[in-house]
Amino acid sequence: MTEPALSSVERLAEVRAAVDRAAEDAGRDPASVTLVAVSKTFDAPDIAPVLEAGHRVFGENRVQEAKVKWPELRERFGGVELHLIGPLQTNKVRDALQLFDVIETVDRESLAAEIAKEMKKLGRSPALYVQVNTGEEEQKAGIPPKEADAFLARCRDVHGLPITGLMCIPPADEPPSPHFALLAKIAARNGIGILSMGMSADFEEAIQLGATHVRVGSAIFGRRG
Repeated sequence: MTEPALSSVERLAEVRAAVDRAAEDAGRDPASVTLVAVSKTFDAPDIAPVLEAGHRVFGENRVQEAKVKWPELRERFGGVELHLIGPLQTNKVRDALQLFDVIETVDRESLAAEIAKEMKKLGRSPALYVQVNTGEEEQKAGIPPKEADAFLARCRDVHGLPITGLMCIPPADEPPSPHFALLAKIAARNGIGILSMGMSADFEEAIQLGATHVRVGSAIFGRRG
């Protein structure tokens, strides 16, 4: 007889427990790791049970998709922290600043300039992370590692952006640990304390190497269609 599929709430509990174990195995306080539940492509009725279970930190890939579902969810559930974890177009910056608490994908000069301009207009200052393309993959967003130090300096000194974190997505066909270690080195030499790295398949390794935020979608919500 086939075992019934676990609910998203049951999977959330399993992921939380695995995050806590990984942190403890690394000699870290489990509270030092934030679980970002990646709700991209899932609709409000799919997300609500996870909110009802008490989880409050979520990640979305697209500004337009998030605009459709999150205002109503935020009215029903207080204390939500919403992260943009997908590429951000400059013409969507204003909407992103109004909707998201954290933008994890600052990755080019034109975007940094537009964020700085709109932040002044709106008087709103979400947390900002720089995305680093650790694998230097042509098809992937992110600043190349060799340019990261200079880009971080320009974000801070030229645009006045309060960059507090770094984010990466390692190549799918390579071991992730060297990429996590590289991101941690860039963060350390630039005085950055937040590392968003690790997803459903590799968040334990990321926690071992210093992740403060892990982005987990399919292990909580299941696979879409």
